[in-house]
Amino acid sequence: MILEGNAKKLKIIIQETEKVYQRSLYEAIVFAAKKYTLAGSTVTKGIAGYGANGLNNSSKTYELSAEAPVIIEIIDKAERIEDFSKVVSGLIDKANGAGIVFIEDVDVVSYRKHEEIKESLK
Repeated sequence: MILEGNAKKLKIIIQETEKVYQRSLYEAIVFAAKKYTLAGSTVTKGIAGYGANGLNNSSKTYELSAEAPVIIEIIDKAERIEDFSKVVSGLIDKANGAGIVFIEDVDVVSYRKHEEIKESLK
């Protein structure tokens, strides 16, 4: 797949503990992204945060808990990202989950497989 220039990034922020179909919601999203052959995805675990549900009740301002935020980022062509965002929203609904899903413009400078890099060095 060639991916350069204008593209879109789908960013999803949910709680690590969200579940759908007996698996972590973030794993289900990444699995679905791979099934849809999107260019790639990355999952990052946050250490603290809050969202629409507010802060946890605690004597500390921020308390590290099992409900850490998870950020999933997926980059691909605009139409593919827009279509897949509907799949993500459906998975979050199915999980009765909470979070935010948004799309950003990105400019892809380089996207290559290891084999393509080796070939370009010859």
